[in-house]
Amino acid sequence: MTLTAGAALAEGSFPNTLSDTDRQGLEAFAHTRFRAIDTARAEGDPADVDQLERALQGEATALAPAAMAGDWRCRSIQFSKYLAVVVYAEFRCRITDDAAGLRLEKLTGSQRTSGTFYDIGETRLGYAGAEAWGDNEQPYRYGQDPERNQVGYLVPVSSRHLRLELLDRGGRSFSILDLRR
Repeated sequence: MTLTAGAALAEGSFPNTLSDTDRQGLEAFAHTRFRAIDTARAEGDPADVDQLERALQGEATALAPAAMAGDWRCRSIQFSKYLAVVVYAEFRCRITDDAAGLRLEKLTGSQRTSGTFYDIGETRLGYAGAEAWGDNEQPYRYGQDPERNQVGYLVPVSSRHLRLELLDRGGRSFSILDLRR
């Protein structure tokens, strides 16, 4: 995917601006993703697995930043060693494309990610952001607190469906933010 010059490109490069821990997490991304999804399919509650399968539908396709900008419904799908997969209710998210770059902000919920997308020379986009915890916390920026950092990949499926696949806390956990219009 080629993003237009200017607003869609963030300053710095991806993943060169990432911490060593996050860079290592991205090197193991495919393995971490496979393991989390495989465990969820084998051990997860059937209703949650159905929502996971819905989120995983579709392959990455080229989309212009303008097609991604706007308001979205977003559903968090989290994987852990205690519960194979947990699917949360829908929240609100917004993607903006301006002088700051192509950015995401999860607007509602107690765990709210915000960050920047990066053109990594593929159909999918790189993501570096951070998570605010609690309803009253202001958004965090990547690098402000390493425990809140998130990195991953945005998979644009269509102008009505995006999938943000995330590593949290240096790759110790995997999650998906399923975005729908």
